[in-house]
Amino acid sequence: MLDLLATFFLILGLELVLGIDNILVISILVGRLPEEKQARARLIGLALALILRIVMLGLLLAITGVTKQIVFGLSLRDLVLLAGGMFLIWKAIREIHHTVEHIEENNPNKQKTKSKLSTVVRDIVLLDIVFSLDSVITAIGLTRHLVTIIAAVIVSFIVILAFAKPIGDYLLARPSLKILALSFLVTIGVTLFLEGIHQHVPRSYIYLPMGFAIVVELLQMRLEHNKKQSGGTAK
Repeated sequence: MLDLLATFFLILGLELVLGIDNILVISILVGRLPEEKQARARLIGLALALILRIVMLGLLLAITGVTKQIVFGLSLRDLVLLAGGMFLIWKAIREIHHTVEHIEENNPNKQKTKSKLSTVVRDIVLLDIVFSLDSVITAIGLTRHLVTIIAAVIVSFIVILAFAKPIGDYLLARPSLKILALSFLVTIGVTLFLEGIHQHVPRSYIYLPMGFAIVVELLQMRLEHNKKQSGGTAK
């Protein structure tokens, strides 16, 4: 029992760390919807992703071919990571273009018609599957106890759902942070692509610079806030 409990918290920690990627993606994707549809898209997308992740767990427990080479020395896992990485890079760069060129502000009607609820939900589900593939494989390597893995996945889903909206609102209200987050998504997409061609990149090489960049940006925002409060003169 203690072993299962320890494994549960280990898998939960893994899911939450990798959930950072998910929160960034969800925040950016739902931000392109009208405000009244954002909560619905977030809930439906994550709920479907949760169901598919549990189904994927069952399938991976039943088969062993996910890491078996099938074409050009690449496995099914590699192909999913390659496709997911390229898709994430494309989505992030496209969103950076929209943000920098002020496409939403200059033509809000165009933005609303281009971003449909079904499209955003689909993108959330697809990218969640890509992000969760490695964690699911790792979880199965830690234990074959399906209930333990599912419990950890469900708890992490609840945490991500709780924090996705406040983090998303904070990002979308600050364009500089939004662009920074999108740049992180490009980095994550490149990392997924490299993982797909068997070039491992330690996660610490990604998250530490991300954390440092966020701290620097928050300090810059604080400086600008203080300047405004003091009438434009820094103390």
